[in-house]
Amino acid sequence: MRPADEAATKPHGSAAAAGAPLLDVAHVSKRFDSAGGAILAIDDVSFSVAQGRFVSIIGPSGCGKSTLFNIIGGLIGGYDGRVSVSGETVRGTHPSIGMVFQEQSTFPWRTVLENVAFPLEIAGVPKTERHARAERFIAMVGLAGFAARYPAELSGGMRQRVAIAIALLNRPDLVIADEPTTALDVTIQGQILYEMQKLTQETGTALIWITHDLSVIAGLADRVCVMYAGRIVEQGSAQAVLGAPRHPYTRGLLDSVPSNNTRGGRLAQIPGMTPSLLELPRALT
Repeated sequence: MRPADEAATKPHGSAAAAGAPLLDVAHVSKRFDSAGGAILAIDDVSFSVAQGRFVSIIGPSGCGKSTLFNIIGGLIGGYDGRVSVSGETVRGTHPSIGMVFQEQSTFPWRTVLENVAFPLEIAGVPKTERHARAERFIAMVGLAGFAARYPAELSGGMRQRVAIAIALLNRPDLVIADEPTTALDVTIQGQILYEMQKLTQETGTALIWITHDLSVIAGLADRVCVMYAGRIVEQGSAQAVLGAPRHPYTRGLLDSVPSNNTRGGRLAQIPGMTPSLLELPRALT
């Protein structure tokens, strides 16, 4: 059986022990060298994700979200701590993890069908079979009538759905998405998030949605982790974190969301700037 075929038929979480988390991130830290000195981009981060759950990681630009994304996906090594999927330590890219990047990476000269089927083409799956499987996932993300179109004929939201279909193609146990809807219309953001939540419920795939926009995940995520200056400063159920935030950044983020109660008034702002990782205040070191 080819690896791609095996991935398509395996049950979700088959390697996980009963009651164990699908993803476990334990005390992960990562430093980068720079001209100004060593930067602690990720500082002792720990959290877990259960099978079929929707977890959001929120935080300001530069807080370490994308670095954490690449560590979990196996694209960055040389870190302290441990990342494991179904009890297996992640070393390099992992077949149980699908990734959706900030930028929509498609081949402009390939149709939607050919783009989605490309990973199966690399794996040597016969054309008829790979196209049939790709068509199922294209339909799953709501693009059934666009398989023969080219990326240039699609809107930004539709191209992002193509990227999601590619990430789901081998039925990964976990999908991690790094701010994939940041540049999209709020309505499209909501549609894509709703579809992803529906997919987690229907397939058992776990989802990590990394964003800086609290409003797009409110009411959809099961759990929320708040990152600030390389650390997870607050985490818990979405209801607990958003209903009774404990960290000043979370509180400020919630206060800055426009509401009908402040119509016509000035929007709240979070004063100051995110601290430099080279010069963290004493309270953060």
